[in-house]
Amino acid sequence: MLEHAKAFSGFSVDDVEKARAFYADTLGLRVSEDNGLLTLHLAGDRDTLVYPKPDHRPATYTILNFGVDDVEKAVDELTARGVVFEHYPGTAVETDEKGVFRGGGPLIAWFKDPAGNVLSVIQRD
Repeated sequence: MLEHAKAFSGFSVDDVEKARAFYADTLGLRVSEDNGLLTLHLAGDRDTLVYPKPDHRPATYTILNFGVDDVEKAVDELTARGVVFEHYPGTAVETDEKGVFRGGGPLIAWFKDPAGNVLSVIQRD
């Protein structure tokens, strides 16, 4: 029944204007806003809906992964734009001083949006 439906993803934030500024100005994504809803226009025609939720609770898992050619470069550039990377000392996903996980699998670094949702940059093969 839904095999031909164009599905899309979405997540909540507590402040759409802060989210718009972060996703557009800090991350450099193309965004649009309509009826109080924000749409992230991601590469590959992967639009993602960002909607306000008064009782928003940040996702405790990664809601959006950005595949990049060079995690080191992405971390440096995002850090220069004010993004703060997460550190998980003493865990299975322990990160280094820059916030990069190097413990097996692709290099990955996690950060949060202004609403506290977890995002990542992850090295593509």
